Amino acid sequence: MADAEHKIMFAGPVGAGKTTAIGAISDIPVVTTEARATDDVAMCKSRTTVAMDYGVIMLDGGGKLHLYGTPGQERFRFMWDILATGSLGVVLLMDNARPDPLADLRFYLDAFQDLVAGTAVVVGVTRTDMQPRPSIAAYQTWALAHGLRIPILTVDARSREDIAMLLKVLLAMLDPSLRR
Repeated sequence: MADAEHKIMFAGPVGAGKTTAIGAISDIPVVTTEARATDDVAMCKSRTTVAMDYGVIMLDGGGKLHLYGTPGQERFRFMWDILATGSLGVVLLMDNARPDPLADLRFYLDAFQDLVAGTAVVVGVTRTDMQPRPSIAAYQTWALAHGLRIPILTVDARSREDIAMLLKVLLAMLDPSLRR
């Protein structure tokens, strides 16, 4: 990937850790478009992404991996298509502490079905320390029951190592030579 520039998109529901994950791995200060939450999101957190988050990973040889995070609220869905354009792959972050994270997974897989069908997706499940159910095995069973063979990992969005692992898995799916 010398001198190459690629784009990876992070998506998922409000509070799943998209902004935090990009901040954990980015080699530059993250550009955010956070605003004060004014609707039911305000009960969960005071600020929320309204357009996108942006970070960069500098690769060996001069390449760059551009990281874009989508807003989680469906009312900002118009940004999802804009940010999906040209993406090499997608990282879906699921908040395990939400009322029905498996329904959230279905919703986001449906919302990004064209991107997922044309590239690769990896799922990172956050906040399992706050809510251990459903288990990762339940996510995997659900995915297989829906004909999906996608990697699903438990991650801490604050951990550079966890987010790096998600990206390595995604890149290995896109380029099998990276599996070494």
